[in-house]
Amino acid sequence: MNYDKKFWDKYANENESKFNEEFAKFVRDLAVSLRCTSVLEIGCGTGIDLKLFPETFEVHGVDLNDTALNIAKEKLPKFNFQKSSITDLPFDDSSIDFVFTHQLLNYLEDDVLEKGISEVYRVAGKYIMNCERHDEIEKQINDSSKFRNMQKRWLDYKVRIISNVDMHEEIEPDKSRFTLLRKL
Repeated sequence: MNYDKKFWDKYANENESKFNEEFAKFVRDLAVSLRCTSVLEIGCGTGIDLKLFPETFEVHGVDLNDTALNIAKEKLPKFNFQKSSITDLPFDDSSIDFVFTHQLLNYLEDDVLEKGISEVYRVAGKYIMNCERHDEIEKQINDSSKFRNMQKRWLDYKVRIISNVDMHEEIEPDKSRFTLLRKL
């Protein structure tokens, strides 16, 4: 996996300014409505998508960037943040009720994405959510990212697709596709 530390350090330092309260509420309210008690964001950055979860939740975030994780740990000390890759998650099988990504998978190479999806499936106990920039054909967005078609990526797994729709721009201005799956 190509990891550009300089790019991700800059991203981490700008991450707090990108806090989208509507998206954070959406994720929290969805997990609560699905009766989940544990959540994991893969590629959590500084934890901005997790910050509205109540302390009654078991909240986890993983990221490869030390700068982002240090900010997350400082701002959200009651949550569990760890350095880890999507391809090697430090959790037991089916141990997290609600596992999600938010514009992480767009940055991964295809082989890393395939292994990562397998790991997400392994640790998810009930639900998986991906909010990624979408196109039916997974073409390049720019030098560092690609559009993803996550519904297609999950067809070989034992999941039920609950939703696969474009996010409303008031919740996610970047026009991500919301894919929600129930693990069977």
